[in-house]
Amino acid sequence: MEKSIALFGTSADPPTIGHKKILEELSKIYAFTISYVSNNPQKKHIEDISIRSDLLKTLIDDLDNPKILFNQKISSQWAVESIKKCKEIYKFDNLDFVIGSDLIKDIFYWKNFDKITNEVSFLVLLREGYPVESNTLKMLETNKVKFKISTIKIPNISSSKLRSNFNYSNLPTSIIDIVKKNNLYESTKLVE
Repeated sequence: MEKSIALFGTSADPPTIGHKKILEELSKIYAFTISYVSNNPQKKHIEDISIRSDLLKTLIDDLDNPKILFNQKISSQWAVESIKKCKEIYKFDNLDFVIGSDLIKDIFYWKNFDKITNEVSFLVLLREGYPVESNTLKMLETNKVKFKISTIKIPNISSSKLRSNFNYSNLPTSIIDIVKKNNLYESTKLVE
């Protein structure tokens, strides 16, 4: 049987306890989870990608799980490029591209959508307040997109929610000191 790999790209602006939970749960399902930080062309990022990738790497190092790999070399703002780089480096063909239900309807407008759908299956993580609507399901089926809807339960926190109502309890403990020491996300104004 071919090994199944999860490819989890994220803006991680900043990484939250939600990212930590996703990584932990993916490691229970997949032979490997490969994660990286990217610049989403649809988002305005608060911190530079180098800072965000250091935070995610710190989180992943702290998890100390040999099934969770951090590789910033596969990062691209275009999913098609990250998928290509991942396949070149790891020589895996059986990739599940992890995506939140808040973004699944956007994939139809992604650069090289047809190439992406030939290269990967999607694992859709359900996020509270973002159900996968019936018209999106129909579009996925019409476009012959391979996908599974995950049963992973993730905390109702996102990087954008965290930034708008910052509370250190929503950050993985491994990155709190880095955020404080470097005054990231205007941490002097944050709630302890």
